[in-house]
Formats: sequence, C-alpha cells, structure tokens
Amino acid sequence: MTYDILITNAKTRASGKETVDIGIRAGKIAAIGKNLSTDAAQTIDAKGCLVTESFVNGHLHLDKVFTLEMAGQEALGEYHTGGMGGAMTAIERAADFKACYDEKWIIENVRKVCRMALKHGNTHIRAFADVDSKARLEGVKALLKAREEFKGKVDLQVVAFPQDGVIREPGTEELVRQAAEMGVDVIGGIPWMEYTEELEQSHVDKMCAIAKEFDKNISMLLDDVGDPGERTLEMLCKKSIEMGWQGRVTAQHCRAMELYNENYFRKLVALMKQAGVGLVSDPHTGPLHARVRDLLAAGVPVALGQDDVADAYYPFGECNMLQIAFLASHLLWMTTFADMELLYDMVTTSAARVLGMQGHKLEVGGNADLVVLDEEDVYHAIWHHRPPVCVIKDGVDVTLRD
Repeated sequence: MTYDILITNAKTRASGKETVDIGIRAGKIAAIGKNLSTDAAQTIDAKGCLVTESFVNGHLHLDKVFTLEMAGQEALGEYHTGGMGGAMTAIERAADFKACYDEKWIIENVRKVCRMALKHGNTHIRAFADVDSKARLEGVKALLKAREEFKGKVDLQVVAFPQDGVIREPGTEELVRQAAEMGVDVIGGIPWMEYTEELEQSHVDKMCAIAKEFDKNISMLLDDVGDPGERTLEMLCKKSIEMGWQGRVTAQHCRAMELYNENYFRKLVALMKQAGVGLVSDPHTGPLHARVRDLLAAGVPVALGQDDVADAYYPFGECNMLQIAFLASHLLWMTTFADMELLYDMVTTSAARVLGMQGHKLEVGGNADLVVLDEEDVYHAIWHHRPPVCVIKDGVDVTLRD
C-alpha cells in the first residue's frame, strides 16, 4: 500500500507507551498499526513522541490582532478589574479606534498571526471580524482574503461580529447581512451589550434571522460581564431550539455563569444540552469564566480559545493552544493527569465538536490534520507548550521551517 505520508514510531493518546505507524493518503488517515508498508512519498520519524490531531482555536478576534498600542490601554483596565462590572465600558472605550480600520493594514497583522498559528500547529480558527458603523466591513474583507490565502494550511471560519450591538448601533444589521452575502461562514452576536432585556432578545432574533436566511452557523459572545442578571445564553438556547439549529450554535465566554445560583445553573445546563449549544471559554482573558468543570461533567462540549492577541482586551498571545491549555490548567484548577487529557481535548477533538467540524479525530478515515510533538505525553506537551516538530494539514506537510 502506497502512502503520501507515513509517520513511524509514533505514540498516540490511544496507544499508551506503544508506538505505531500512521499512513496518510488523499488527505485522510488510511491506516494505523505496526509495521505498515514503507512505500510512501514522505516518511516522518516521530521518534517515540506524541502524534495527535492538530489544534483548534475556538475564538479569536483576528481583525484586532496587534492593535493594543494603537487602541490604547483604557479598555484593559475596565475589562479586567472590578469584577468585570465595567466590561461594557471597556468595549465602548475601544470602539472609537475602529474608525481607522483599513483592510490594507489589517491583512498584514492577520497574515502574521496566521503564520504564528501554523508554527504552533493551530490549523483551525474561528475568526471574528467587527461589523459596525466604524469598522464597516474592512475587517471582514481582510479575513475573507486571508481565508483564501491560507487555505490548506489554516482554516478560518470567518464570523461577522456586531461588537458594539445591533439595536444600539443603527445600520449594523444591514452590514451583517452584507457580510453574509460576501461569504462569511458564521453569524455572530453580543446581545448583552443592548440596554434592556427586550432589546437583547431583539438582537438575538435579528442575528438568528440572518443566520437562517443564509443557512449559517451562529456564534455569540454571551453574558461577558460580572452581572448575574444577564441571561442571554438562555435566550440563545431557546432560539436554537425554536429554529431547529441544534448543533449549529456556539456560545462564547458566558462569564456571568460563575455568579449564577446553583438552581438556575442546573436548569441552564439542561437547556444547553437540549439546544445542542457548545461553549468556548477563554479563562485567561478575564477574571471571571464559565464553569468549565461542571459543564464537562454534565456532558456539555467545551472548547478553549485564544480570544485576543495583543489588542485592547489582552496584551499577549501567540495562537499556541498548548499554552492556552497550560494557562487554563492553572485558572480552572485542572491539574491532574485526567484533567490534562480534558484540556487537550478542549484544544483538539472537543473544540472541533463545538465548532461543528467533522472528522477531526486521529482514527482510520479521519482527516489528516495532525501534529508531531517533541514530547511523549499530554502532560509534558502542556507543561512545555513548545511548537510541534511537524504540522500536517489535509495530508500535506505544511511545517514552517526556517
């Protein structure tokens, strides 16, 4: 049997201390076993190290990367202090900067981050682009351009994201519709930014209507504030059920969840499961975070995201999802070996499930989107969070080499 790529002497998360060979053909995993045929166009010796699915970034504001020094630091202080009570003010303070948005400089930053992601084996990103009266469609245009440029290396799911609200920001609804016509992959939302519960519901309804009109998945930032009275996750779950969009809706952040009483939280979890809503958490970018452990225990799929790279809301980041898992281990107190396996899932297979990706699993017939690490197990991979030795996308070696 002839392979496009043969990975030899590989440990997988299923093989334990044993090594196996992995045969890749036509973008798929064709065989896993010992002593596979050596007839291959390319052979990669894993040298007894771990081979897994490549990394999935469930949430990145890709239009904003490397803009911290341009946007200023006022938003950082509001977003990260006072129990996140100033989260809305932070967004408002960061909004004016977007008046200078231009596809020409945004695309250069986007290219830099996509190369950074590829270096770290992050081959799938749900990428948000602000859409409003200031940002217009400049970020969307840049991300759609990058989606084509990096095809076959880094898959970008581009989200049209009304960061400043829909009802409170006239014209945004039509801009989101235009973004859908341009070919974005996902319709976004941030309903908690509206001023009343009725307007929050209207925000959800309008964005979901566009998603249904264009047959798009939905991804909304929900309850991203230190206020237990915010219940927009509940609104979106109900809408998902009403639309029949189960499995096509993703919730981001949901930080107010940490403040909910236990009775309401349990009802909410049941509703999430009924609605088929997965969640992306970014615990390193804010002092509150969703109850990840409890959601996992209840069977709700959870992913981790980078969220930001050097922008008005977070000053660091390099699209290294092992680094994100490392940070989450501390912030979520997930420090046992069993916990680390869950963290690794949240940047690979579980993340793929949350984003609606099919076939992202190291098994025969699975997509050949893989990383060869320089560590023998998940524990050390998260601990050291070094770049992979080799990155494979769609069955092709796409490793960045100096």
